[in-house]
Amino acid sequence: MSMRRLLEIAADGVGSALAAQAGGADRVELFADLACGGLTASHATLAVARDRVRLPVFALIRPRAGDFLYRDWEVDVMHEDILHCRSLGMDGVVLGALTAEGEVDVALCRSLMRAAGDLKVTFHRAIDAARDLPRALEAVIGLGCTRVLSSGGHASAAEGAQALAGLVGHARGRIGVVAGAGITAANIADIALRTGCTELHGSAKALRRSAMHNRNPALTGLALDHQQSDAERVAALRSALDRVPEAE
Repeated sequence: MSMRRLLEIAADGVGSALAAQAGGADRVELFADLACGGLTASHATLAVARDRVRLPVFALIRPRAGDFLYRDWEVDVMHEDILHCRSLGMDGVVLGALTAEGEVDVALCRSLMRAAGDLKVTFHRAIDAARDLPRALEAVIGLGCTRVLSSGGHASAAEGAQALAGLVGHARGRIGVVAGAGITAANIADIALRTGCTELHGSAKALRRSAMHNRNPALTGLALDHQQSDAERVAALRSALDRVPEAE
């Protein structure tokens, strides 16, 4: 049976989530601070997005930038954030944790998944920092995650396409492998074909120019412009992906 490929947009805030919806995305991963790889969004961001976005919304659970080895208080924060997402009616959460040795922290992730209850769970790109990708994938499958987001252990999905194809083969349909990192309208079709991934993840970001007329040139450290997902770029991703033959 053929399968339409799905497009997930990495949405840094409500504006990006609305752009994802307007551009024809299938799902949103919602977070704050794209520049550091994403952190858990604020209560208001989650609540307003849930109210205004009709697409499935998955909330990133990540208490800080940096590695995926967490202290006790950070674990408490993640538990509370997951419970909060459940109370707001999120469709899923995106989480992940590793041990100091680069293994999936199965005990911690299992605890986080218990907190998630009926929410669907994506294991995020912490897997790309794991010591052994196939071994880490088996651990994630054992946890019962719905899907895993990966660049194949490389800086971008294009560079990691061969490794991603290996993960898809290793998974044998037991978990969805989502290709992410560095995906554009120019390369999304090639990545889909080379990896066999039926779900792809990109930010479709563009520079959003400030509408401020008054600018103080002395504030050199304060950037008025910012990056945000763009509806036209989302639509370009969707269009390019739709031109790829459906997956079998």
